[in-house]
Amino acid sequence: MKRIFVILLTFVLLLGICPMSALAETGGSGNVDGGGGDMGQGTSQNSWNPGMDGVRITVVDAESGQPVSSSFDLTNKTPSIKIHFGKVSKIQYANGASISPTTGNYDYYTPATPMPRIVSSGSQNASIEAIKKYFCSEYAVKLVAQQTGIAYEELIGGQYKLFLEPIAYFKHNGIMMAMTAHEAALYDNQAGGSLRKTMTSLTHKNLPLAMFLEYADMGFPAYTGATNKTCSNDTIITYLGMGIVWFTDPPEQPEPTDYDYEYRVDTDVITPVTLYAGSEINPDSPATVSFSINGSTYRMNNIVIPSGDSQIAWVKWHTPSEPQDITIYVSTNKGSLSQSTIHAKVVDLSGNDPPDPKATDTMGSWSASSIPSRETKTYAAWSVWWAKWHPYWVWHSTGKNTGYWVDDGWYDYFRDNYSASMTATTRIEPDEKVPTASGDLMKSGYGVTNTVTATVSTSALLSHYTYGQTAVSYFPEFGYGTYWRLLERLTSGTTARFQFAKNIYSTYNQRVHFSPVWFPDGSYTVNTHVMDIWTPAGMLAMNLTDDVTISGSLYDDWHIAPGNP
Repeated sequence: MKRIFVILLTFVLLLGICPMSALAETGGSGNVDGGGGDMGQGTSQNSWNPGMDGVRITVVDAESGQPVSSSFDLTNKTPSIKIHFGKVSKIQYANGASISPTTGNYDYYTPATPMPRIVSSGSQNASIEAIKKYFCSEYAVKLVAQQTGIAYEELIGGQYKLFLEPIAYFKHNGIMMAMTAHEAALYDNQAGGSLRKTMTSLTHKNLPLAMFLEYADMGFPAYTGATNKTCSNDTIITYLGMGIVWFTDPPEQPEPTDYDYEYRVDTDVITPVTLYAGSEINPDSPATVSFSINGSTYRMNNIVIPSGDSQIAWVKWHTPSEPQDITIYVSTNKGSLSQSTIHAKVVDLSGNDPPDPKATDTMGSWSASSIPSRETKTYAAWSVWWAKWHPYWVWHSTGKNTGYWVDDGWYDYFRDNYSASMTATTRIEPDEKVPTASGDLMKSGYGVTNTVTATVSTSALLSHYTYGQTAVSYFPEFGYGTYWRLLERLTSGTTARFQFAKNIYSTYNQRVHFSPVWFPDGSYTVNTHVMDIWTPAGMLAMNLTDDVTISGSLYDDWHIAPGNP
């Protein structure tokens, strides 16, 4: 697809411009793909009719990726819904919102120009090209403008994106329900797998695979897994059930890498794989997943998974103190793995401190730069299966009044659901040695301090996560690149605290960064990336900014007078 995009932009592809015929063109672009497959057989109490689908739409800020409008639902149908979960987007769930069922009125909008089929079925597959064409159209975008109150011209001006989520309307335990893919996964976690047992093909295959990202955007990763198999709740929550439309040129994509994970030196990390169970893996013969890393073997033991399901298996380990490439070999005695080989790159972020600032430094051709978008993920969820024997005693007769009892029971499977969230702060202030600072107001050429905290909140065991370990600050005079400062971690634990390392150019050995003497009056904004809180469902990280106000330069504090004769 990428090759076709380079050759001909007018095709509707991952990064392509969306051309319209019956629907006028807006120039919108779509980061959305889809899959699905055959449907299983329903029952009178648990069923779905093909075509009973819709899309939840949320307008988001193109830079921050956060909602700027209330979400609303589109559908061609007139569903009579008894239970739904409000208008909560996947973005809000990813930020830690909890699922909350309601029996209140379910609001939706039926477009005058019908949407194409969204969710595939055994009788008819959805067309991802038709979906892209529709939601990139002038008609659809004007409809969004009408529903959200954002002017059409403003909506397509480049500062917003549309976040799309497929919805299914179906009967579960005799009750009509409305769910996005993300909500179905969260609900299934709460309901002990009841959706997975009764509505597998819909809720765990065709609905989540109706839309997914072909490349990472807004903090959500691309999906590269199978597009015709049932998916675990963890996979759905992390990767599936979403598409994005934007109204600017396609964002530049990073160069492809030959490694799966990038880690920092001397850091606790977690490396996960997914273990699939084609048949039941039970406590009588549990699975073990082994990770071979740099001559050491780590094992996750006693894994149990019901037939046809999956679970994340992981290893928590400490990276070497020197940068290097590492190949991790993964094996299992039961089931099948998403990967048997993982390539990791271990890098060292130290040693790139800014050079000695000079009083004679000048602005040169410098111009202000915007804050770069760096990896951000503040919430992660994962689950672990466990099983309990369900006794079922059956009498086996061997003759008149003789026989014996046999326990023909089975294992019932349950999930322990875990999550982790992070918060972080950064505080930029004039150094205590700045003689003329007033609050956050200071003259250029003096030093600033940075105090950073990173807090992780979770009920999981420590073997499931790491504390905050890394904070890196970038500065406006270097275009938020070129040079940076790796902060020193002063305290660890659930709330880690960081500051600048002691500056070798500081007369008083202060923990400071010196603003350039030529920096113009106005905001001096420091960008700090806080990361390396690892979970089985990925790394948590935040991109932070804080600033002081520059007014004048340290030269203004100099006083020159003639000496006494």
